[in-house]
Amino acid sequence: MCALALVFVCKESVAQKKMKAERASMKEKGMDKISYPYTAMYSSDFKIGNSMDSKKILDLWKDWDDNAFDRHDYFADTAVMYLSDGMVVKGKDSISAGAMRYRGSLSSAKSTLEAWVPLKSVDKDQNWVALWGAETDTWPDGKTETRDIHEIWRFNKDGKVDFMKQFAAKPAEMQ
Repeated sequence: MCALALVFVCKESVAQKKMKAERASMKEKGMDKISYPYTAMYSSDFKIGNSMDSKKILDLWKDWDDNAFDRHDYFADTAVMYLSDGMVVKGKDSISAGAMRYRGSLSSAKSTLEAWVPLKSVDKDQNWVALWGAETDTWPDGKTETRDIHEIWRFNKDGKVDFMKQFAAKPAEMQ
């Protein structure tokens, strides 16, 4: 146990020295006094967050694809979702019912993920996950629709999703 504690302390010490060196380098280059043309309304002070938050969101995306909404209980009772079509859904029960109704109207849904990143807003002490992907939906008549999707998900202090905002676009024609 002592050896494990020593390894942890040494690892933390090395990480702290590296951070100090990075800060000194930024200051030396004048990057510590960057003047941005805008002020963030929420925050501009983020660091990498908890990877388990990303796992929860990917689980929810997989639940959507598999039409299996009973597998995970990751939503707070007070969750709010802002969907890309302008619809706002409030409350865990409404989110679940709406998702089941819409997904139930599809023959299939297939998602692909380009990237995801867990984030922590340092000054707000809130955890987020941002992700970029695509979804291809198929209706019973065989019609398909693909959308590029960007979503931001926020977690409350209990580790439950309490906010999601979605942005979507038709994919660009790649040549």
